[in-house]
Amino acid sequence: MAKTVDFIFDFGSPNAYLAFRALPPVLERARASVKIVPCLLGGIFKLTNNRAPLVAFAEVKGKNDYDMLEMRRFVTRHGLSRFRLNPHFPVNTLRLMRGLLAAEELGVGDAYLEAGLCGMWEEGLKLDDAGVLAGRLRQSGLDAEAVLALAEEQRVKDALAANTQAAVDRGVFGIPTFFVGDEMFFGKERLSQIEELLLSSGD
Repeated sequence: MAKTVDFIFDFGSPNAYLAFRALPPVLERARASVKIVPCLLGGIFKLTNNRAPLVAFAEVKGKNDYDMLEMRRFVTRHGLSRFRLNPHFPVNTLRLMRGLLAAEELGVGDAYLEAGLCGMWEEGLKLDDAGVLAGRLRQSGLDAEAVLALAEEQRVKDALAANTQAAVDRGVFGIPTFFVGDEMFFGKERLSQIEELLLSSGD
């Protein structure tokens, strides 16, 4: 039976970028695949009364500084030298995430995903600007007009909302979250646990 990791994903999370880049060796060793599940992180926060760590822990002395230290350690460990914190962070990803669903429908989801990840966390682009986003998609050889027009259709908007609600219904409160079957894992630091479970499940 094929082994699949569901990846609850939003471009707006730097940890989602880091986890995505670090995940391929895990999948290769476990002979598993990943299914990206586009969700809106802001919607997840609203539905669960959660807040971004920079806000939630703003008054906790040393907490956010330590989180940044752990991020640097993760980057070094996995050789993610192209990662850069986006100077426009936080970026509103509503259009960007709807675009991912549209791109998947048009059969160019992988190329769109890569364009968004590079633009957001390697090139520091302000991808909530429609013109900037369209330009970055064209740079990747995508039909920006077709993708972004489809992203504005109500059924695509509804699909993103439905994905987000379904994720919350599964217990998701933040991103990156992963599922292997019914087992949930939160955070990029859980990749080793995910690998252990995948390997223990056999072929």
